[in-house]
Amino acid sequence: MEKIIQIIADELGVKFSQVENTVKLIDEGNTIPFIARYRKEVTGGLSDEQLRDLGERLNYLRNLETRKEEVRKSIEEQGKLTDEIIVALENAKILAEVEDIYRPYKQKKRTRATVAKERGLEPLADVIIEQEDIRDINEIAKEFIDAEKGVETVEDAINGAMDIIAENISDNAKYRKEIKRLCYRDGLIVTKGDPEVKSSYEMYYDFTEKVNRIPSHRILAINRGEKENFLKVKMEKPEEEIIAYIRRDVIRGNKDNRKNSKENDIEGTNNSKYINQYEEILNNTIVDSFKRLIEPSVEREIRSDLTEKAEEQAIKVFGQNAKQLLLGAPLKGLTVMGFDPAYRTGCKIAVIDETGKLLTTTTVYPTEPQNDVEGAKKELVKLINKFNVNMIAIGNGTASRESETFVSGMISELDREIYYAIVSEAGASVYSASKLATEEYPDINVSLRGAISIARRLQDPLAELVKIEPKAIGVGQYQHDVNQKRLTESLTGVVEDAVNKVGVDVNTATPSLLSYVAGINKTIANNIVKYRDENGKLKERKELLKVPKLGKVAFEQCAGFIRIFDGKNPLEITAVHPESYDVAEKLLKQIGYDKSDLMNKDKLKEIKIHLSGINVEKTAKDLEVGELTLKDIIDELSKPGRDPRDEMPKPVLRSDVLKFEDLKEGMILTGTVRNVIDFGAFVDIGVKHDGLVHISELSDKFVKNPSDVVSVGDVVKVKVIKIDAERQKVGLSMKI
Repeated sequence: MEKIIQIIADELGVKFSQVENTVKLIDEGNTIPFIARYRKEVTGGLSDEQLRDLGERLNYLRNLETRKEEVRKSIEEQGKLTDEIIVALENAKILAEVEDIYRPYKQKKRTRATVAKERGLEPLADVIIEQEDIRDINEIAKEFIDAEKGVETVEDAINGAMDIIAENISDNAKYRKEIKRLCYRDGLIVTKGDPEVKSSYEMYYDFTEKVNRIPSHRILAINRGEKENFLKVKMEKPEEEIIAYIRRDVIRGNKDNRKNSKENDIEGTNNSKYINQYEEILNNTIVDSFKRLIEPSVEREIRSDLTEKAEEQAIKVFGQNAKQLLLGAPLKGLTVMGFDPAYRTGCKIAVIDETGKLLTTTTVYPTEPQNDVEGAKKELVKLINKFNVNMIAIGNGTASRESETFVSGMISELDREIYYAIVSEAGASVYSASKLATEEYPDINVSLRGAISIARRLQDPLAELVKIEPKAIGVGQYQHDVNQKRLTESLTGVVEDAVNKVGVDVNTATPSLLSYVAGINKTIANNIVKYRDENGKLKERKELLKVPKLGKVAFEQCAGFIRIFDGKNPLEITAVHPESYDVAEKLLKQIGYDKSDLMNKDKLKEIKIHLSGINVEKTAKDLEVGELTLKDIIDELSKPGRDPRDEMPKPVLRSDVLKFEDLKEGMILTGTVRNVIDFGAFVDIGVKHDGLVHISELSDKFVKNPSDVVSVGDVVKVKVIKIDAERQKVGLSMKI
């Protein structure tokens, strides 16, 4: 275990003790959000991202050790375990290396080599590989002719022996490791396509790139093109160098052999030709081994490895984008009209009040083919005036820009101040047809539920987006091509981190939102809502212990992330954990205040000033608490009830529409980052398609990773640098 801890510490660039302590907390059943927030002293302040990386590596390395032990036992049971194998297993850093070591000892399907062994040709293979017997190989091979076993000629015997040697070469872990190294260093990915066929993969129709240079998004694009039969993909390897490497190791030093042959001349004849006969056989065997056995499997393994790394990168990018989207700034206190655009079936409308409660729904037809602009305008103006609508949220899907043009025109004719925002509707249809949506709105048509979701996303992105399967959020690249189990696990962690960072009002939260709180599963979340419905609002956190299946362990994990407004204890509108209430109250008393003063705006200002002047080191010793914990408590008491999302960029609110035809090179516009990918960022500037800021246009400085510069939801200033009218594409730059 010490070795695993040291590996993780080195990889994360942290102390051994930090990893050791964290592993202990994880093994005790603590959740990542709880460890990240309330065990900073123990972990040395590791962030939730670092802790998730640590947890993943811990799981991988433990699985690696388990597999090593399984392989060691299997080889030992076969009576073939050597010190060399033990050392090789000990030094193996990845599962692929362990499998390469195990390859020769694995139970194989029936192969040409296994057939040759059944025919008794293994001793002949040993003679050839040892290259010491100076007799004519044909004479030696005659001894192995056995018609009953299927060895009818000398050629049969030699060919069978060659099959055994070819498989042994292919199974050699040392060779495979070096061959992979050479392929990674000098290999090329080559793709071809039919120039007569139009597709989105045309840039790959005659494409070559070094294996060690190809970026992850390109690997996934090539994989998809291959899967859709637009591309033929192969890997060119340094074949001559590989074969020369194996030859140097397999074919013995000819000088020594020739010397021996001269000393042992038979009847005065020089027998070097008999030694050279092995070289010829082995040369042919090595080429056969490479072409037939090594090359296909190594290519599969390398492409699989490239794909795995590309998927990991895509999942990471998706996670970063999803987190930013989930933590988008809520627009509180507004009555919102959700506008789900469409053509033939009409635009679905839902109005929700400032608490998210549904007020009314309707369908209008301002778009093709009906084009009932006046009728739609009349209907919506009536609803805007009746419910005092402040904001219109327009989904960004089909017919979005036509709907935006309609809404913009309607707004310009109103006497009141009203704005609209374009909202990502990714996953809205998934939610609409879900069991959850049916439970929430049993009497509302499926098509209208999407409009409710769009409106609520503008009002409170987090509370609405947690209702959707994370991978349906749609802010990544190639998310449908990656390992879906791994993607789901990663995104679930991202959603957990976002929910726990914000905190959850236990008296208004849906079961979907509650189920992402540390320590609370779906069953407990439903039990909380049921308890709330039967007993009224919870007045304090410890009341959660009355909820069925929510015991002390779950309470410890979840309590700090639960918020209770208008409850008995003002500390419960903050992230201060119940285990730190005493410390918080002593701290307030030390500066002359009481926890009830947190609810008084004037006194809160004074508290904030006093807290900003505290000597953290001295006070931490006085209160017998860790400095990191004390800093968090001070932070929470300074801004009780704050929503960390309030510091995030607000959605771009518009009142007029920008047409593609209005764009001109050199224009400076304000836009919202909708998606961040490996090669740049897509920015919504208010025209039909999002513009692309290529990685080279993100900054005047070198940018290795676009997410270092921008995040989903960021409001940015961009300059139009390229307009492709035919393809309706816009190139943007942030170098202004």
